[in-house]
Amino acid sequence: MKNIAILGTGMVGKTIGTKLISLGHAVMMGSRTENNEKAQEWSKSNGSMASYGTFADAAASADIIFNCTSGQVSLEALQLAGRENLQGKILVDLANPLDFSKGMPPSLTICNTDSLGETIQRQFTDVKVVKTLNTLNCELMVDPGLLNDPGNLFICGNDPEAKFEIDSLLKTFGWEKIIDLGDISASRGMEQLLPVWIRLMGTLGTNKFNFSIVK
Repeated sequence: MKNIAILGTGMVGKTIGTKLISLGHAVMMGSRTENNEKAQEWSKSNGSMASYGTFADAAASADIIFNCTSGQVSLEALQLAGRENLQGKILVDLANPLDFSKGMPPSLTICNTDSLGETIQRQFTDVKVVKTLNTLNCELMVDPGLLNDPGNLFICGNDPEAKFEIDSLLKTFGWEKIIDLGDISASRGMEQLLPVWIRLMGTLGTNKFNFSIVK
């Protein structure tokens, strides 16, 4: 059992948190305020292994932290979580730097020569950032068996041991075909898949699909 923090109270955070509890982990959902209504409701529906608090409360309690915030506010959320509460821990970054201010399709606020994953790692040098799960609908994140062929999951990060630990955790979600793309700079390519993903969602008429690498 691990003590795991979920930063963010949206659909992604709730889905990941609920899955982790079903696997026997203790999960605290963090938000800007101590008594966030969404976090309270999620906690009540998930039993004694679920709790809630501020970003800082959640990060301080955790062995592993999942960043499930919107990419545009991720850095602010991590700052509120507190550098001292993140130090030395694994941060699983699911976020994408999407800008919806001009409608659909969104643009990327960071791209080409940088990424959100790299930016987080630069700003929090003592944190072991692992980028993964950012190219999927949240239901598929925790249940790849919803597809006849689950396809591939991508992962990257600078710390091999942190990646191994998260790879092992993802296997308990049901993921078998995980591709390690290398260091955190691979976040660029992973995040830049999002414009393709969004176009595919419109073309296919569903968000329940994934990429499968064939060679």
